[in-house]
Amino acid sequence: MNRRHFLHTTALSASALVLNQIRAAVPGLKIGMDHFSVRATGWKAAQHIEYAASLKLDTCFISELAVFENFEDAYLQGLKDQADKAGIKLYVGTGGVCPTSNTWKPTYGTPEETLALTIKAAKKLGSPVARCYLGNQKDRSTDGGIQKHIEETIKVIKANQSRAENEGIKIAIENHAGDMQSHELKALIEAAGKGYVGANIDPGNAVWAMEEPLAHLEVLGPYTICSSVRDSMAWEDEKGAVIQWTAVGEGLVDFSKYAKRFAELAPGVPLQVETISGFAKPMTWKQDDFWKPFPGYRDTDAFKTWVEFTQKGKPIPSFKAPEGVDKKEAEIAYQKGELARSTQWLREKA
Repeated sequence: MNRRHFLHTTALSASALVLNQIRAAVPGLKIGMDHFSVRATGWKAAQHIEYAASLKLDTCFISELAVFENFEDAYLQGLKDQADKAGIKLYVGTGGVCPTSNTWKPTYGTPEETLALTIKAAKKLGSPVARCYLGNQKDRSTDGGIQKHIEETIKVIKANQSRAENEGIKIAIENHAGDMQSHELKALIEAAGKGYVGANIDPGNAVWAMEEPLAHLEVLGPYTICSSVRDSMAWEDEKGAVIQWTAVGEGLVDFSKYAKRFAELAPGVPLQVETISGFAKPMTWKQDDFWKPFPGYRDTDAFKTWVEFTQKGKPIPSFKAPEGVDKKEAEIAYQKGELARSTQWLREKA
């Protein structure tokens, strides 16, 4: 496949999906995009809003502060006006806010200041939430385990409680990159205060934490105030299992069932697609050294359910740009296609 044919075919496929607009089968279900789905574009917030509008979506989730050009009132108001004109509801987030996590970066000041800035941006943009997260799976292997980091994250959240409550913004904590399992995030939310704190649910990250997505939803659904969703393919190998995230409808998750139950447990919350596809993650659970981050979990019913989930799939290839195609252009086209197919699947079959 040559460069021109690859890019032309991908663009036509995405356009055809957008033109075939079908209302979601679940009454009232809103469908949106997390900007990270098309991260290779390098776009700023205004371009992501424009793209969400071109896809006829209900929401656009700007999930990182770096996508904003500044935080001046006039600039943020301009973004809100743009979104309002297009009929797009904005959601806003930042990255990690746990000071003891390996993911913490002081780009916007202290963790407390970073979350405060996110709340400010959320208020100005009309977002009902300010999303953040703890860290990633590496934090589970540190001294004190994940609980130490949970406690530090709760401190940061509580430092912003009055600000969030005064602005009418809820703080949404994501289960991120295998950092927390559903029962741990639930406990964090309840300890911080579920009146102003909730979950940003991510079924793809749930699979990395060895939880079957529908079981994960049953725990966190009642706490969910925001979402970043994708599908997952999984298959067995000699060391355990391999996970590869996919476009919605192309993995093992029953998203028709997921969307219906999501709407029941978290009414009014949009399903926002965050496709991060094209690479595989080995889960070497048959090796003893794998279990340090998850003490005691191997003997649980939840783990057995996850293993059964991983046994249902088959190997799929990782993404690789075709020969003769600019790698950056190919990556952008691939990401746009993954997002377009996901939102279309949700419209047709959710």
